[in-house]
Amino acid sequence: MIVGKADDPGNPLHIDGVIETCWTAVNICLKLIGIMALFMGFMSIAERAGGIRLLSRIIAPFFSKLFPDVPKGHPATGHMVMNFSANLLGLDNAATPFGLKAMESLQELNPTKDRASNAQIMFLCLHASGLTLIPVSIIAIRASLNAANPTEIFIPCMIATFVATIAAMLIVSFKQKINVFAPAILIWVLGLSSVIALLVLYLTSLSTAGLQSFSGILSNGLLLLIFFLIVLGAVYKKIDVFDAFVEGAKGGFETAIRIIPYLVGMLIAISLLRTSGTFDVIINGMKQVCMFFQVDSRFIDGIPTALIRPLSGGGARGMMIDTMTTHGPDSFAGRLSSILQGSSDTTFYVIAVYFGAVNVKDTRYAIGAMLLADLVGVITAISLAYLFFG
Repeated sequence: MIVGKADDPGNPLHIDGVIETCWTAVNICLKLIGIMALFMGFMSIAERAGGIRLLSRIIAPFFSKLFPDVPKGHPATGHMVMNFSANLLGLDNAATPFGLKAMESLQELNPTKDRASNAQIMFLCLHASGLTLIPVSIIAIRASLNAANPTEIFIPCMIATFVATIAAMLIVSFKQKINVFAPAILIWVLGLSSVIALLVLYLTSLSTAGLQSFSGILSNGLLLLIFFLIVLGAVYKKIDVFDAFVEGAKGGFETAIRIIPYLVGMLIAISLLRTSGTFDVIINGMKQVCMFFQVDSRFIDGIPTALIRPLSGGGARGMMIDTMTTHGPDSFAGRLSSILQGSSDTTFYVIAVYFGAVNVKDTRYAIGAMLLADLVGVITAISLAYLFFG
């Protein structure tokens, strides 16, 4: 048996690091159990009260074009809307349970259970693009590192995630031969664009404290409002609220346990890539190429965040902090790493957890589409960094 320390340079296998990664995967799932139980319990109440079907009917004109294989009024539509809404408000803890519930609902419609359906691929690609209005955690980290203006990155983040989301929609729509110029799709996309533009205009007028306060009130207030409306609807429909909650919470527990093997395998692969020095080789190679062509290489110091982001959210956050600590939060690299952290999602984590939860083994072109959308987001983020802070 090989034994070594994770930080021992003479130990190329980093056995302790791999074992610790296994513990991390299980700890993530254990923490997820309570969150899953809470949100899936409320989802169960909403389903019995008819709230999910009502939400599905409201969004049906748009989703019927984007998800043609999902019948109108199907609960999967409501689950997907809840997931997108939670992502939009930065509610990561809520987005995962809603997303897993959406995948389970879509799996019911999947004719080939071990192969990803068109609807599942479209949903996950849109989810992984990570459209978020206000990157509160990144702003808080920048403030803790004494950035002169911690909120200056939120507009580039918002624009980059929106571009990545549109890119994901276009990429998958092209593959699935969906007409993105259908009036229903154009109206919703233009409407969302207008709302984001108006919100940007309002948020730019707020101070750092005002922005964080507004974000907290918007996200937490809406979440509490949703819970209240769900319970109120259940009481009106004379549903046994506690029984419905417990039934849904049981499903949340089972789902959290089921994803452990998939998460362990994915995180071990990530750990091996990080500890093997693969990323260092890539970064040094990129610098050499820029030097050869005499291209501005300032952006390369922020790239490690983009490289790790699809693999590990926590790892990318650590890389962002390391970049800001090394170069300064107000440096070009520090600002770029903040934008990159806020403009994409953990692609491979999403693949492992969401497809693992429904036992889908053949993901088809999902990974390629997600990575291509991520690349669009990264290029947009770099361009915006030069535009705003160049």
